[in-house]
Amino acid sequence: MTHGRMRLRLHVFAEHGLLTAGLILLVIVGGAMIHRAVYSRLALAEFDRDQAILLKRASRSGAATPVDENVDFSLWSEKRIRGYRASLSIKKDAPMAVLSIEKLKVRVPVFEGTGELVLNRGIGWIAGTARPGAVDNSSNIGMAGHRDGFFRGFKDIAIGDSVELTTPGVVSRYVVNNIEIVNPDNVGVLRPRGEPSLTLVTCYPFYFVGDAPQRFIVHAVLKQQTAVSK
Repeated sequence: MTHGRMRLRLHVFAEHGLLTAGLILLVIVGGAMIHRAVYSRLALAEFDRDQAILLKRASRSGAATPVDENVDFSLWSEKRIRGYRASLSIKKDAPMAVLSIEKLKVRVPVFEGTGELVLNRGIGWIAGTARPGAVDNSSNIGMAGHRDGFFRGFKDIAIGDSVELTTPGVVSRYVVNNIEIVNPDNVGVLRPRGEPSLTLVTCYPFYFVGDAPQRFIVHAVLKQQTAVSK
Protein backbone atom coordinates (compact mmCIF):
# COMPACT_ATOMS: atom_id res chain seq x y z
CA MET A 1 0.00 0.00 0.00
CA THR A 2 1.39 3.38 -0.99
CA HIS A 3 1.85 6.19 1.49
CA GLY A 4 -0.78 8.24 -0.38
CA ARG A 5 -3.47 5.57 -0.07
CA MET A 6 -2.60 5.03 3.60
CA ARG A 7 -2.93 8.73 4.32
CA LEU A 8 -6.31 8.74 2.51
CA ARG A 9 -7.59 5.83 4.59
CA LEU A 10 -6.40 7.48 7.80
CA HIS A 11 -8.10 10.70 6.75
CA VAL A 12 -11.41 8.89 6.08
CA PHE A 13 -11.12 7.02 9.38
CA ALA A 14 -10.55 10.29 11.24
CA GLU A 15 -13.58 11.88 9.57
CA HIS A 16 -15.78 8.95 10.57
CA GLY A 17 -14.47 9.14 14.10
CA LEU A 18 -15.19 12.85 14.41
CA LEU A 19 -18.68 12.38 12.95
CA THR A 20 -19.43 9.60 15.42
CA ALA A 21 -18.16 11.69 18.34
CA GLY A 22 -20.29 14.64 17.22
CA LEU A 23 -23.42 12.47 17.04
CA ILE A 24 -22.72 11.11 20.53
CA LEU A 25 -22.38 14.63 21.92
CA LEU A 26 -25.66 15.68 20.29
CA VAL A 27 -27.42 12.71 21.88
CA ILE A 28 -25.96 13.55 25.31
CA VAL A 29 -26.94 17.23 25.09
CA GLY A 30 -30.41 16.38 23.81
CA GLY A 31 -30.89 13.84 26.58
CA ALA A 32 -29.83 16.37 29.21
CA MET A 33 -32.29 18.96 27.90
CA ILE A 34 -35.13 16.44 27.90
CA HIS A 35 -34.22 15.31 31.41
CA ARG A 36 -34.20 18.89 32.66
CA ALA A 37 -37.60 19.65 31.12
CA VAL A 38 -39.16 16.46 32.52
CA TYR A 39 -37.54 17.02 35.92
CA SER A 40 -38.91 20.57 36.16
CA ARG A 41 -42.36 19.37 35.14
CA LEU A 42 -42.31 16.67 37.82
CA ALA A 43 -41.18 19.21 40.42
CA LEU A 44 -44.01 21.53 39.45
CA ALA A 45 -46.55 18.67 39.63
CA GLU A 46 -45.38 17.82 43.15
CA PHE A 47 -45.54 21.50 44.10
CA ASP A 48 -49.15 21.74 42.89
CA ARG A 49 -50.19 18.58 44.69
CA ASP A 50 -48.66 19.75 47.95
CA GLN A 51 -50.47 23.08 47.77
CA ALA A 52 -53.81 21.27 47.79
CA ILE A 53 -52.77 19.58 51.03
CA LEU A 54 -51.61 22.88 52.56
CA LEU A 55 -54.86 24.55 51.54
CA LYS A 56 -56.90 21.95 53.44
CA ARG A 57 -54.71 22.37 56.53
CA ALA A 58 -54.94 26.14 56.35
CA SER A 59 -58.72 26.12 55.99
CA ARG A 60 -59.05 23.90 59.08
CA SER A 61 -56.78 26.15 61.15
CA GLY A 62 -58.19 29.45 59.90
CA ALA A 63 -54.94 30.41 58.17
CA ALA A 64 -54.81 32.16 54.84
CA THR A 65 -54.66 30.47 51.47
CA PRO A 66 -51.03 29.25 51.28
CA VAL A 67 -49.85 29.70 47.72
CA ASP A 68 -50.77 30.14 44.11
CA GLU A 69 -50.51 26.80 42.30
CA ASN A 70 -49.20 28.50 39.14
CA VAL A 71 -45.60 28.98 40.27
CA ASP A 72 -42.96 29.52 37.59
CA PHE A 73 -39.90 27.35 38.23
CA SER A 74 -38.02 28.60 35.14
CA LEU A 75 -35.74 30.92 37.16
CA TRP A 76 -35.05 28.42 39.94
CA SER A 77 -31.77 26.56 40.18
CA GLU A 78 -31.93 22.78 39.94
CA LYS A 79 -30.43 22.58 43.43
CA ARG A 80 -33.32 24.62 44.82
CA ILE A 81 -35.93 22.51 43.02
CA ARG A 82 -34.36 19.38 44.50
CA GLY A 83 -34.33 21.00 47.95
CA TYR A 84 -37.98 21.94 47.62
CA ARG A 85 -38.98 18.43 46.57
CA ALA A 86 -37.07 16.89 49.47
CA SER A 87 -38.77 19.26 51.93
CA LEU A 88 -42.27 18.13 50.95
CA SER A 89 -42.03 14.89 52.88
CA ILE A 90 -40.56 16.54 55.99
CA LYS A 91 -42.10 19.97 56.58
CA LYS A 92 -45.64 19.32 57.85
CA ASP A 93 -46.82 22.43 59.71
CA ALA A 94 -49.14 24.95 58.06
CA PRO A 95 -47.72 28.37 57.12
CA MET A 96 -47.99 31.27 59.56
CA ALA A 97 -48.59 33.73 56.71
CA VAL A 98 -48.53 34.11 52.94
CA LEU A 99 -46.41 36.65 51.05
CA SER A 100 -47.64 37.88 47.65
CA ILE A 101 -45.90 40.13 45.13
CA GLU A 102 -48.12 40.44 42.09
CA LYS A 103 -45.49 42.09 39.89
CA LEU A 104 -43.10 39.19 40.34
CA LYS A 105 -45.83 36.51 40.18
CA VAL A 106 -44.82 35.36 43.65
CA ARG A 107 -47.17 33.85 46.22
CA VAL A 108 -45.31 31.88 48.84
CA PRO A 109 -45.96 30.39 52.31
CA VAL A 110 -44.13 31.87 55.27
CA PHE A 111 -42.86 29.46 57.93
CA GLU A 112 -41.31 30.11 61.31
CA GLY A 113 -37.50 30.17 61.36
CA THR A 114 -34.82 30.42 58.69
CA GLY A 115 -33.26 26.96 58.62
CA GLU A 116 -32.44 25.26 55.32
CA LEU A 117 -35.56 23.09 55.44
CA VAL A 118 -37.82 26.12 55.88
CA LEU A 119 -36.11 28.11 53.11
CA ASN A 120 -36.38 25.17 50.72
CA ARG A 121 -40.08 24.87 51.46
CA GLY A 122 -40.99 28.58 51.32
CA ILE A 123 -39.63 31.70 53.03
CA GLY A 124 -38.82 32.10 56.70
CA TRP A 125 -39.84 34.55 59.40
CA ILE A 126 -36.71 35.88 61.15
CA ALA A 127 -36.92 35.29 64.90
CA GLY A 128 -36.49 38.45 66.99
CA THR A 129 -38.37 40.64 64.53
CA ALA A 130 -42.06 41.51 64.78
CA ARG A 131 -44.38 38.60 64.01
CA PRO A 132 -46.52 38.70 60.86
CA GLY A 133 -49.65 40.71 61.59
CA ALA A 134 -47.96 43.19 63.96
CA VAL A 135 -48.94 46.80 63.23
CA ASP A 136 -47.51 48.99 66.02
CA ASN A 137 -45.15 51.81 65.07
CA SER A 138 -42.08 49.89 66.25
CA SER A 139 -42.84 46.75 64.26
CA ASN A 140 -40.48 45.58 61.53
CA ILE A 141 -41.33 42.10 60.26
CA GLY A 142 -38.25 40.36 58.88
CA MET A 143 -38.38 37.52 56.34
CA ALA A 144 -35.70 35.68 54.38
CA GLY A 145 -35.74 33.64 51.18
CA HIS A 146 -33.30 31.98 48.79
CA ARG A 147 -32.01 34.04 45.86
CA ASP A 148 -32.23 31.00 43.54
CA GLY A 149 -35.74 30.03 44.59
CA PHE A 150 -38.81 32.06 45.52
CA PHE A 151 -36.83 35.32 45.73
CA ARG A 152 -35.02 34.99 42.39
CA GLY A 153 -37.38 37.58 40.89
CA PHE A 154 -36.19 40.19 43.40
CA LYS A 155 -33.71 41.28 40.74
CA ASP A 156 -36.68 43.06 39.11
CA ILE A 157 -38.33 44.59 42.19
CA ALA A 158 -38.53 48.39 42.41
CA ILE A 159 -39.56 51.17 44.78
CA GLY A 160 -43.32 51.62 44.67
CA ASP A 161 -44.09 47.91 44.12
CA SER A 162 -46.87 46.43 46.21
CA VAL A 163 -46.32 43.55 48.65
CA GLU A 164 -49.16 41.74 50.44
CA LEU A 165 -48.85 39.76 53.65
CA THR A 166 -51.83 37.60 54.56
CA THR A 167 -52.28 36.32 58.11
CA PRO A 168 -55.37 34.68 59.65
CA GLY A 169 -58.19 37.16 59.16
CA VAL A 170 -56.07 40.06 57.88
CA VAL A 171 -54.50 41.14 54.58
CA SER A 172 -51.77 43.78 54.99
CA ARG A 173 -50.62 45.76 51.94
CA TYR A 174 -47.12 47.19 51.98
CA VAL A 175 -45.34 49.40 49.46
CA VAL A 176 -41.59 49.11 48.79
CA ASN A 177 -39.88 52.35 49.83
CA ASN A 178 -36.21 51.39 49.99
CA ILE A 179 -33.81 48.85 48.48
CA GLU A 180 -30.23 48.41 49.63
CA ILE A 181 -27.29 46.02 49.36
CA VAL A 182 -25.40 45.37 52.59
CA ASN A 183 -22.83 43.05 54.15
CA PRO A 184 -24.12 39.88 55.86
CA ASP A 185 -23.28 41.17 59.35
CA ASN A 186 -25.43 44.29 58.98
CA VAL A 187 -28.32 43.36 61.28
CA GLY A 188 -29.38 46.99 61.54
CA VAL A 189 -31.65 46.49 58.53
CA LEU A 190 -34.01 44.55 60.82
CA ARG A 191 -34.35 47.23 63.49
CA PRO A 192 -37.66 49.12 63.96
CA ARG A 193 -38.08 51.83 61.33
CA GLY A 194 -40.49 54.17 63.14
CA GLU A 195 -43.56 52.87 61.30
CA PRO A 196 -45.10 49.43 60.62
CA SER A 197 -42.68 47.85 58.17
CA LEU A 198 -41.75 44.67 56.34
CA THR A 199 -38.13 43.80 55.50
CA LEU A 200 -37.28 41.04 53.02
CA VAL A 201 -33.77 39.60 52.86
CA THR A 202 -31.99 37.45 50.28
CA CYS A 203 -28.41 36.84 49.16
CA TYR A 204 -26.70 38.92 46.47
CA PRO A 205 -25.61 38.86 43.66
CA PHE A 206 -28.49 36.73 42.44
CA TYR A 207 -26.44 34.57 40.04
CA PHE A 208 -23.23 34.44 42.06
CA VAL A 209 -21.58 30.98 42.05
CA GLY A 210 -20.99 29.80 45.60
CA ASP A 211 -21.80 31.63 48.84
CA ALA A 212 -22.94 35.12 47.89
CA PRO A 213 -20.92 37.84 49.67
CA GLN A 214 -23.72 40.39 50.22
CA ARG A 215 -27.38 40.71 51.11
CA PHE A 216 -30.17 42.28 49.05
CA ILE A 217 -32.63 44.10 51.32
CA VAL A 218 -36.14 45.20 50.40
CA HIS A 219 -37.91 47.54 52.84
CA ALA A 220 -41.65 48.14 52.59
CA VAL A 221 -44.01 50.29 54.67
CA LEU A 222 -47.58 49.40 55.65
CA LYS A 223 -50.23 51.27 53.67
CA GLN A 224 -53.47 49.39 54.29
CA GLN A 225 -54.97 46.54 56.29
CA THR A 226 -58.15 44.72 55.42
CA ALA A 227 -60.06 42.23 57.55
CA VAL A 228 -61.17 39.08 55.75
CA SER A 229 -63.76 36.55 56.86
CA LYS A 230 -62.48 33.15 57.90
